[in-house]
Amino acid sequence: MGRKEKAEELFTQGYNCAQAVFLAYADRMDMDEKTAAKLASSFGGGMGCLREVCGAVSGMFMVTGMLYGYDDPKAPEEKKEHYGKIQELAAKFKEQNGSIVCRELLGLDGGANRQTPELRTAEYYKKRPCKELVGMAAEILEAEMLEWDKANEGK
Repeated sequence: MGRKEKAEELFTQGYNCAQAVFLAYADRMDMDEKTAAKLASSFGGGMGCLREVCGAVSGMFMVTGMLYGYDDPKAPEEKKEHYGKIQELAAKFKEQNGSIVCRELLGLDGGANRQTPELRTAEYYKKRPCKELVGMAAEILEAEMLEWDKANEGK
């Protein structure tokens, strides 16, 4: 099973969109699933159902930080390179979907912020593109990681 399929399966198990993407890469990050699920738990529904940045996008960003992030606050080149990766991911996702904002992806108006997540029913899965967005985010990330790893082979 590829990362895309794994992320989609995790989403259908009930994990939020950020958790599904992040957990699909837990093995690569050498992180146990419980820790990964907790770390990503706040980012579902566009950050706690605020409908801001899509959780699948946040999941991509968190994986990228864990695998390619910087930890030296006095390393501006590393920071610049890392932010470049984040911007590449956002651009690829936006190119395919028109936005990285949850409420825009779901066609909700600006005031439609939910305070509680919807129950995962058959109707939920029919009306929401979230499973597909989760799969797409995992797929975009996988392709970009292959490129980044190739570029760093000789370094």
